[in-house]
Amino acid sequence: MSIIHWEVRSFRQLSVDTFFEVFQLRVDVFVVEQQCAYRELDEFDRHSETRHLSGRNESGELVAYTRILPPGLRYPEANLGRFVVRADSRNNGFGHEMVRIALREISQLWPKKPVKISAQDYLQSFYTQYGFVRVSQVYLEDGIPHVEMVKKP
Repeated sequence: MSIIHWEVRSFRQLSVDTFFEVFQLRVDVFVVEQQCAYRELDEFDRHSETRHLSGRNESGELVAYTRILPPGLRYPEANLGRFVVRADSRNNGFGHEMVRIALREISQLWPKKPVKISAQDYLQSFYTQYGFVRVSQVYLEDGIPHVEMVKKP
């Protein structure tokens, strides 16, 4: 298994190059690979309490990313979203590692707060491993079946 270097930054701490790489990865996967036309950039990215968790491989390439939103911004709960692993880096455990790091970060930033996600339906069992419980029916978000899931503190 490759080693990933993880980094958590606020929007203002992101370099211009990292900002570009993050949005390029998100667009490559969500817009191009999954063929979803949706508004990728939003004000949540640059909110002062939002955290950007990125993972780089040994060559320094961005291969994984997720966005952590504070409670009260999108949902009453903290939110883990824009969860993405580059296609050629999947099935290496990076997603599992990223969830663990993100949940640890959330518990440090907002202790005793639940976490809510809008998960692609086929990933329910992945998130269930981390204590997330489905709290909604399946719904379409940008043409892809999703469910809301919550993890209690």
